[in-house]
Amino acid sequence: MAVAVEMPKLGNTVEECLIARWLKQEGQAVSAGETVVEIETDKTSFEVAASVDGIVLATFFEQGALVPVFTPLFVIGNPGESVEAFRPQLNKSTPAADSAGPPAPSTLNANPGGQPVAATGDSLPHSSAPLSPRARRFAEEHNFHPRVVNGSGPGGRVLEADLRALYHASPRISGAANRRVQSGAAAPLEGSGIGGMILSSDLDAPETRISSVREKIARRMRESLSSTAQYTLHSSADARGLLRLRARIKASSAVPDININDLVTFCTVRALLEVPNLNALFVDGKVHPGRGVHIGFACDTPRGLLVPVVRNAQTLTVAALATRMKDLSDQALQNKISADDLNGATFTISNLGGLGIESFTPLLNPPQVAILGVNAIQLKAVRREGEVGFIDSIGLSLTLDHQIIDGAPGARFLKVVRDKIENVEQICTIGSNL
Repeated sequence: MAVAVEMPKLGNTVEECLIARWLKQEGQAVSAGETVVEIETDKTSFEVAASVDGIVLATFFEQGALVPVFTPLFVIGNPGESVEAFRPQLNKSTPAADSAGPPAPSTLNANPGGQPVAATGDSLPHSSAPLSPRARRFAEEHNFHPRVVNGSGPGGRVLEADLRALYHASPRISGAANRRVQSGAAAPLEGSGIGGMILSSDLDAPETRISSVREKIARRMRESLSSTAQYTLHSSADARGLLRLRARIKASSAVPDININDLVTFCTVRALLEVPNLNALFVDGKVHPGRGVHIGFACDTPRGLLVPVVRNAQTLTVAALATRMKDLSDQALQNKISADDLNGATFTISNLGGLGIESFTPLLNPPQVAILGVNAIQLKAVRREGEVGFIDSIGLSLTLDHQIIDGAPGARFLKVVRDKIENVEQICTIGSNL
């Protein structure tokens, strides 16, 4: 009996997933539990396995398609069985269809001696906007037929001035490269020649499509900068207490492994309890205070940046917090983390100190209003009681949304974080809070 396998629901916030790769094709035998297809959400990937033994009778979507949850993906059964009862009534999508969009005109400087890239050929549609007679003549004389032109004439008509401006702003291309472009080769936006001229050798460079996770990261970073008023405050805290406590933890076999990042995160949670206005979300012009401190922490994985979330971190001891962060990090690195564990943070911490970074500007993760960057521990000269000495100091970089948090409140929060870190031995006494 034929059995359909559906797109799983991978978390409360996931409504559709992308077909990343088919590991089995129609007509191939599979065993129950054997992976048939890999799928991706906007943050991580998962495997969908066969539910029974049999033959893959049908696969309903192409690689790269976005498929709603609970939609049949493939059917397993015996040869000759009908699959029509399971076939979804949806239009198949492809990577090209999902990502297609009009290319933006190039803004590279012109380089005398070359020709602008002429996007011609049967595979490249010309602009559908009507051309004035003079514009049409200019296009023919210069063999310049761009795919997209913003016409400034009545009714959007493309004038000669529109084409001329685009012509001189387009990247320059050598004659040999231009002949290859006319034959269908794809031209980069900038070449390796003088002034960025595109040479024939530049057309041989392979293009690599970024992953859906990378695309999502890129889009969110652009949205972060365009939708918020970001500024960053830099400070540092005496790290000698952190280092002493870390040494005591390493020397104690009865205490779970807790690293510097765990301790700083614990101190930040305590600071957010005292200054809760930074533990908030800004949505549609309204501030929503966090119902609990849900700490997101940046995690570097082979597939890109992921931000697992420890929910209600304010209820955890530092040992429990460290254990939870380690579990989530391991799941993220193994591509096994749940989509729900990558959503819902009310505040984020990004630690680049282990890579020796002394100061950086972390970007907000909207709708959050703040993110704390943790930097390297290094020696810093300080003057106390008229004498100068050197202490171990940890750098802190706090980025805020000026729409919600002004400089003084942000600075006060950073001071509370510093105080917590400098008194971490009292906050995290071994045998008590640990």
